[in-house]
Amino acid sequence: MHQEPTDTEFAYALELLPPGGWGFRRWRFELWHGARLIAAGWRLSREHAERALRTAASRAGHAMLGVHPLNPDRTSASGAFLTGATVRVDCGALTCVLVPRAETAAIQARGAAA
Repeated sequence: MHQEPTDTEFAYALELLPPGGWGFRRWRFELWHGARLIAAGWRLSREHAERALRTAASRAGHAMLGVHPLNPDRTSASGAFLTGATVRVDCGALTCVLVPRAETAAIQARGAAA
């Protein structure tokens, strides 16, 4: 019986850092799977940080399936990375769901308290 892969869920954080010693702003990104940090870094523009998040999600999602992504940088998001937005990332045959990290932590805290 053939089973379709389910959506892989990751948590993300995307924030604007204050100007550094060079006087320019940077965007910091983090990609999490549960308590494990998958990828982190910074980029000079929000668009580049979002692309880095999508690429990292594609690589990690494919690795979880045991396959190598052919073009991990060729992904598309169905929605914008607005503050608090959940974003679906189309990675070819795989779809990743990116949930804001603060929202994920709040849900887990409520579940632990119950």
